[in-house]
Amino acid sequence: MKILISADMEGATGATWPADVEPGTEPWQRCRGMFTSDVNAAIAGLFDGGASEVLVNEAHATMRNLLLEELDRRAEMITGRHKDLTMVEGIQAGDVDGVVFLGYHAGAGMEGVLAHTYLPNSITGVWVDGEPASEGRLNAHVAAEYGTPVILVTGDDRACADASTYAPDAQTVAVKDYVSRYAARCRTPAQSFSDIRAGATAAASLATRHPPVTREEPFTVDIEVDATQLAGFAAMVPTVEWIRPRRVRFLAPTAYDMIRCFKAVTTLISNAMEERYG
Repeated sequence: MKILISADMEGATGATWPADVEPGTEPWQRCRGMFTSDVNAAIAGLFDGGASEVLVNEAHATMRNLLLEELDRRAEMITGRHKDLTMVEGIQAGDVDGVVFLGYHAGAGMEGVLAHTYLPNSITGVWVDGEPASEGRLNAHVAAEYGTPVILVTGDDRACADASTYAPDAQTVAVKDYVSRYAARCRTPAQSFSDIRAGATAAASLATRHPPVTREEPFTVDIEVDATQLAGFAAMVPTVEWIRPRRVRFLAPTAYDMIRCFKAVTTLISNAMEERYG
């Protein structure tokens, strides 16, 4: 049984403030240990539940946040940028029986600790086929296309609630409860470790490959930004249409194409911001 862990940082134990997850800051250095502890808890639980292989894919920012030297030795890790499927790199091998979304968070425009979708700001909302879309929902579509179920989601309580809309059968573990975008009622690292390990052990039983999901109609993806110039830059990507002053739309025949186009759009948006007035 092979499990992929897609490890993001905003939903990790103790992370509540932008500096907690911004590479190079002192708070980030402190939070890296708690992030790694959460991942180790999931690895331990998955092996407790019968996994034979666990692959961790770093999914946050520079994708160089986890402390490899402290990672459970039974696992392997994909670290660094750039990757074809970004947050769920490794799933395209076609041999992953289940995927864990660890340290996930609510999407742009939603309530949640450090809520956003790909970019910390700039993007104010994302919709897939008319439904509000977090990173979890986007990545779940990709996983489904490869026949891989989402078996566990960890993060704040809002991320867990979001998971119930795109992976209703998955186990969820809240490591903190939302107070505001920059505040949470947090579990201790020891408590999070225990809770995540138990959740992962239970989740391992859900790791059964499904027939790949195929669609007759393309995905329709809408992205809303906070400035018209960003929409203009996004529309430079072929197939992306500027439909409103602050909104663009594109169609994608597959989830693979959807997530790659989404990444291209967000890359342009992130580079279209001026230092003070973006």
